[in-house]
Amino acid sequence: MIPLPPVPELDELLDEAGADLTARVVDLNLVRVGMRSNLPDFAGYSYFTRFVRDGAPSADYWVDCVDLDRTPVDEARLNDLADRTFRGQRFRTGFYLTSYFGAPAYLVSRGSRFAVFGRRLEKTVWPYFVKHLLTAYAADNGLLHLKAAGFADAGGQGTLLFGRGGAGKTVFLATACAEGGAFLTNTHALLRGRQAHGVPAVMRIRDDACFAPLIRNAGLEGHLEDNEFKADPARLFRTTVDSATVRSLCVVDYRPDRPYGIRELSAAQGHDFLEQFAFAVSAYGLKDDLLAHYDGDLDPYLEAYSRMREQLRDLTERCSIFHVNMDMLNPAMRDEVLGTVLGGGLPSRRPLTGGRA
Repeated sequence: MIPLPPVPELDELLDEAGADLTARVVDLNLVRVGMRSNLPDFAGYSYFTRFVRDGAPSADYWVDCVDLDRTPVDEARLNDLADRTFRGQRFRTGFYLTSYFGAPAYLVSRGSRFAVFGRRLEKTVWPYFVKHLLTAYAADNGLLHLKAAGFADAGGQGTLLFGRGGAGKTVFLATACAEGGAFLTNTHALLRGRQAHGVPAVMRIRDDACFAPLIRNAGLEGHLEDNEFKADPARLFRTTVDSATVRSLCVVDYRPDRPYGIRELSAAQGHDFLEQFAFAVSAYGLKDDLLAHYDGDLDPYLEAYSRMREQLRDLTERCSIFHVNMDMLNPAMRDEVLGTVLGGGLPSRRPLTGGRA
């Protein structure tokens, strides 16, 4: 862990503007991110469920989110200070990452210290900073960052879920956990070999057939987007775990207009899908950011990138891989899927009616 690293030109600008920044340290399991904001109720914190509360703040990375409506800053100086990288230029147009857009913003990156100046900056926190920092941490520490949901059985064996947007991963995860599985992660995992470490965060769920009872019974709050609600997985599910040894990989692809079924994929098929839809560098379009993380030095970039790709290939060769198009709200189909994926299903079955208060 490191204290807030000094960046003289940034600190001078913040001091001159009189920016009053309040810090919180977000616990992402293996990674800690210190966040500071000049807003007393910064909406960016709503993505997270765990914060470091003991002792002086310490973190692997620091992110300052400065709202320019609350603290005006000389934008000519900001323009000089801001990154000239691909991502820095994109931020100035209001394009953050993949499909995430917002107001134009100034991005400043200096080693493990980051700052963003603009408006509605919560739109940058999860969409960009979390994804980028998890990928950078993985690259620097011999890990693999995957876009994945996941759960574990009673023996600590894990199943990771992948798929296109809207493929049913969250429904699959919720029903598996309601059937006795232990929640591991809803969005991100860091892997060393087959050991997957979940990244704790708020679950975003929709008011639909699967989650309506949870939303009503638990009185869940609305999230940042319309028709989305936020929930702490520890309140929804009986058991949560921080890590698990991965045994199975599932490509979730719920399409009710096509024949239902579950089939096994080859390691090559699984690898090719995961490389595009799960490998964070590809799935989130972070190749320029990873290269900038290594200050444009090609050798460490290629070394880290090649190692992560090899880890992905090794994972797909050592795990069972399934393609699943099944209605997980149908008890018979759910039993078939869990029986196949887990080799006998999960114990302690119970209906999906909400977790502990």
